[in-house]
Formats: sequence, C-alpha cells, structure tokens
Amino acid sequence: MAGTAQSAPDDRPDPATEVFLTHRNLLFTVAYEMLGSAADAEDVLQETWLRWVGVDLGTVREQRAYLVRITTRQALARLRTLGRRKESYVGPWLPEPLLTAPDVAEDVELADSVSMAMLLVLETLTPTERAVFVLREVFDLGYDEIAEAVDKSPATVRQIAHRAREHVAARRPRGAVSAAESRDALAAFQRATETGDLQGLLDILAPDVVFLGDGGGVRQAVPRPVVGADKVARLLAAGLGKIAELMSLRPAQVNGYPALIMEQGGEIEAVLAVRIDDGLVTGLYAVRNPHKLSHMEREVSLSR
Repeated sequence: MAGTAQSAPDDRPDPATEVFLTHRNLLFTVAYEMLGSAADAEDVLQETWLRWVGVDLGTVREQRAYLVRITTRQALARLRTLGRRKESYVGPWLPEPLLTAPDVAEDVELADSVSMAMLLVLETLTPTERAVFVLREVFDLGYDEIAEAVDKSPATVRQIAHRAREHVAARRPRGAVSAAESRDALAAFQRATETGDLQGLLDILAPDVVFLGDGGGVRQAVPRPVVGADKVARLLAAGLGKIAELMSLRPAQVNGYPALIMEQGGEIEAVLAVRIDDGLVTGLYAVRNPHKLSHMEREVSLSR
C-alpha cells in the first residue's frame, strides 16, 4: 500500500516515507481533482510512491513540488486512459463521490473545487488544461512549477491557464453557497421527496435543473440527462418517493457539501449530490454504480 515501507529501528518511518505521508492528503487531492475517481487517484498515489522511493532525497530541493510533479504526470497518463474508458461507459458518467471530513466544508475554495458540479465542469477541459487549472487555481502553484509538471514552457502554461480559467468561469456554479444554505435547501428537498410532494419539489427546483444518474450499466439509472423542473419533479415524485419507502435517506457531507445517502439494510445503494444556486437546486447527481461507492464508508481527508 502506498506510504508503507520499512521503518527505522526506532519505529519511525524512513525519511522518504515520512515526507510522502506528510504530503499524502495533498497528493490524493491533486490526483482526485484531475481524475474525478478516488480509485484511480489511489492508483496514482501508488505509482507516485514507487517512483519517490527510488529518488535520492539529497538531490531534491523542493520535496512537495517534486511529489506534486510526479503525481501530476502519473495523473495525466491515467486521465488519457480514463478518457478512453468513459467512451464505452454505459449512460452518463459521474465523478466518484467522497464522504468528506468536516474540515473540507470549512475551506470554501477547496469544497468548491471538489464539488460534484465543479468536477463535471473540469471534465470539459482537455487533460493538460485540467492539470494546469487545478495546480494553479486550487493549489496556487507557480507557472514555473506547473511547467515542469506538464512538460510545457511557463509562457505556454500561462496561456493554457488563461484559457482554462475562462472556460471554467463560463460553466462553474454561479457563486459559493454557504453550508447552511445548502443544508436548508437539501432538507426541503428531502421532505418533498420522501412525501412525494410535487409542489414542494417544484418550489425548490430551479427552472433549468438537470438530473443525472450514473448506474454504470450495473444498476438502474436514468439513461440520459433529465432537464427542467417539471420533468425532474415528476421523476422524483414517482421514483424517489417509492425508493424512500424501501430505503432510508440520511444527510451527509459529500465532496464538501451536504448530500443524501440512500441505504437499504445497512448497505449504501446510492448517493445523491446536489448543486444549489441562489437557494434553488440546479443540479442533481445520483451515483448508483456500486464500484463508485466504496469511498462512502469512511471519511476522506483532503488538503491543499
């Protein structure tokens, strides 16, 4: 497992392990934001670790930057493979949800950057644009550091960063929403869903709300996006109302924001993340693919 190696005689990790463990949460966050997949991010960390233990630490001036560079390169290679995998994916593809620790929600910029809504925006960038945007906008790396990580000149990286920033700005959520606003909107949504209250749903859904379901061809899910308050409300009143009779719905922090977890017999059946703008639900993301629910069993620590 990444980060486990032989310990020194006093049971302290060797220097390479100690440095890796110090930055592990940061490296996982970099990889996850680039890939939208916790499983793939873990694989990238394993590959980063294997390369890191072969490095002569005496030659490394900036250990954090060096590790981020390895992680970025491994994530870029994985991102291209992931792109080919998504082409044959059954139905809409959604990021893998994470049960996040409370401190993630407290860092508004970090929470925004790992939200399901933002990860879907990042999906519309090219692999290099995504890497540059994440490293610059989320982790505030210098252009020279990013240039080394993506094998481009600093001038080229500046151009890519500008292009990616404009692209994201045109598509990102309209503004940061407080955790309290999100909780209130989610509570109203949950009440309306559990009671099949069509008017209650129409009151909380934005006119242009989009519902996406990811079953990965393994579990039943809507095969294509459902758009518009009326269509989404009717789908939820008919579908989720029945599901709520069979399953329990409980609030949780998912990707830094309030969300609902659907459980049956103690097993997680689905995660429903929401995007909220101006007090209304503008995006609903239902992940049912069981292969994407393994990181919902325990909190994941992210850091910048």
